[in-house]
Amino acid sequence: MPTSTRGSKKRPSEKRKPASGGRGSSARRGSARSTSITNYASALRWLSQHTDHERLRLVKYNSTSFSLERVRRLLRALDNPQKDLAFVHIAGTKGKGSSVAMLASMLKHCGYGVGTFTSPHLIDLRERIQVNGRMISHADLVDLFKLIRTKANQIGGEPPTFFEILTVCAIRYFADQAVDLAILETGLGGRLDSTNVVKPLVCGITQISLDHTHILGPTVGEIAAEKAGIIKKGVPVITCEQQPEVLKVLKAAAVEKEAPLYVVGRDIEFSYRFEASRELGPHTRVCLSGGTSCFEHLAVPLKGEHQAFNCGLSLGIITRLTEMGFKVPEDKLIEGLRETELPGRMEMAWPEPRILLDGAHNSASIKSLIRSVGAHVPYDSLVMIFGCGEDKDTTGMLEQVALGADKVIFTRARANPRAMEPADLLSKFGEVSGKMAQTAGNLTEALDLAARAVGREDLICITGSFYLVGEAKKHLAELAAKRAKQS
Repeated sequence: MPTSTRGSKKRPSEKRKPASGGRGSSARRGSARSTSITNYASALRWLSQHTDHERLRLVKYNSTSFSLERVRRLLRALDNPQKDLAFVHIAGTKGKGSSVAMLASMLKHCGYGVGTFTSPHLIDLRERIQVNGRMISHADLVDLFKLIRTKANQIGGEPPTFFEILTVCAIRYFADQAVDLAILETGLGGRLDSTNVVKPLVCGITQISLDHTHILGPTVGEIAAEKAGIIKKGVPVITCEQQPEVLKVLKAAAVEKEAPLYVVGRDIEFSYRFEASRELGPHTRVCLSGGTSCFEHLAVPLKGEHQAFNCGLSLGIITRLTEMGFKVPEDKLIEGLRETELPGRMEMAWPEPRILLDGAHNSASIKSLIRSVGAHVPYDSLVMIFGCGEDKDTTGMLEQVALGADKVIFTRARANPRAMEPADLLSKFGEVSGKMAQTAGNLTEALDLAARAVGREDLICITGSFYLVGEAKKHLAELAAKRAKQS
């Protein structure tokens, strides 16, 4: 097994054939097939003409809307690039992005070429497809979209969705770059997710809680069954401590697929502790021992007690990979873990007034966020700017907001068509908590309100939606650039 991408054989995207036109049976299909892709902007326009389940208010969760066969046909037309790759596949409700980031950084520093496919993005679509922390280039994305457009037109039938195109694009790009390992994060659920067309070396399942209940089911057991859909015959599965109902479902699925299941903290020895030091400040350390691997007192690079479990899951996956022949020197692993970066999670994005960004988007994540803020960020008063999708467990999220925030301003992300109206959030918040709050029509208004309400020792936290966090990052970056230019 190669230990790096140096000298690996690559299929340069520049040699791919240009796209040709095509006609569809519907206006939307015809538009997508006839759209010319000449540059990055036109590539994004072409992509936007395909069904995007992330933005739809109503989603039919079935094998027609989420078609694995449609993805397989497209991959076959691209010479089955997935057959040239080794994968780790990760599903779960919360912690997927954190687990991917830590795992990828550790393996990268051990000398491996690592591709990551994650969602959603915060600012730039290319964030979703990276190799060793570098986003896919504009030119490579344009070339791949041209190729995929051509093949989809040749195949005919129902066109691929937005997420299916990105999944296929990522897999082909990783094969072109000859990465040693591709880490795929599911977009929604697992069983019908377009990433579920690969057979990985290892599956990882992060903590499961209520989210997308209108699609995946109203109970954690039903949601777990969808997440467990990524389990493949004979492929080891690593998970963390789960609710009993969830663990029961995962065990049953593993038995059915004859897949060994390892629970970090039960089958893999694991412990963690919270401490503070002059060098790192408040942080969590973990110990994990499994197979031939033993990791002691490793500092978790991401803030929050919940990140200990995500770190444990990543290390658990490492233990299985080492048994498969991956060489993971401990000093390089520790260096990689320390260098992990993950924007939009407990990110202090502005110094004065202090503005913290976190993409927590379900009740369990909001609860973890508030605990993390309390442990890592001293403040006098917490002003929370909150917006979320109308498809979320808003009652559960608002209950947590009421427990943790001193002042709440409800708003909505401009780019999210499923965003709940601030007035509706305010009304539901009153029902849940009986507390007063404010509304703002957009993020800029919300920030103005918050800035007038805080003192030097107070904290503004923007959360509830990755759309909202992404908008905030872009707004603050533009504001910083403007101020730098003026000075």
